[in-house]
Amino acid sequence: MFNKYIKGIITTLTIFMFFTLIPVQETQAAYLGDRVLKQSMRGYDVTQLQKDLTWLGYDTGGTEGIFGPKTLSAVKQFQVNNGLAADGIVGKQTAYAIIHQVSNPASNIDHISPSRGLLTNARQDLLDLARVIHGEARGEPYNGQVAVAAVVLNRVKAKIFGNTIQEVIHQPGAFTAVSDGQFYLKPNAASFKAAEAALNGWDPTGGALYYWNPVTATSKWVWSRPIITQIGRHVFAL
Repeated sequence: MFNKYIKGIITTLTIFMFFTLIPVQETQAAYLGDRVLKQSMRGYDVTQLQKDLTWLGYDTGGTEGIFGPKTLSAVKQFQVNNGLAADGIVGKQTAYAIIHQVSNPASNIDHISPSRGLLTNARQDLLDLARVIHGEARGEPYNGQVAVAAVVLNRVKAKIFGNTIQEVIHQPGAFTAVSDGQFYLKPNAASFKAAEAALNGWDPTGGALYYWNPVTATSKWVWSRPIITQIGRHVFAL
């Protein structure tokens, strides 16, 4: 009986020493930048990577946390656009560059497509479009925010409102946000994202040159314009 008691104590001590003295494998999720990410890897940090790249406008093929071929392609494109070695490996340099751009949307201009031929000063264009969106359409659905920026770009393209984004925005009386000062408020991240989407060619309006809120609009002339669509609280017209 005594021997069984001693054996029990020894067994208990052995188990205690095993769990306290031998380190247990770390199970806490890694965050983007904690480890080097490569194709075929999985994890929470891969999901972060995919969400951040998607936010920045790159197609990762999903945000399921699996580093697949599309994520690899997105990483390489980001690296090319930001002067990094395009090896598709997300080390600290690439991870921090992604985190920096997500945290500072105004700096994210290098991969904006110039296909519409409208960028005279890419950084200023992005900032001013974000200001217009924030001043005119914050609180609107995302496609409605993109639509406001698209109207600005359509006006530049039309060549009758101004030849640059700045000329169009600051045309006297063109935008309420400029007149009442809301244009000079600090844009949020959503406004920068919508501005970039418009600069990259998305036009939810189908070519509109005007928009207004039908509930608050006071101009009789504007109602003479043929309405194309309504997005959120704004109607968009030619």
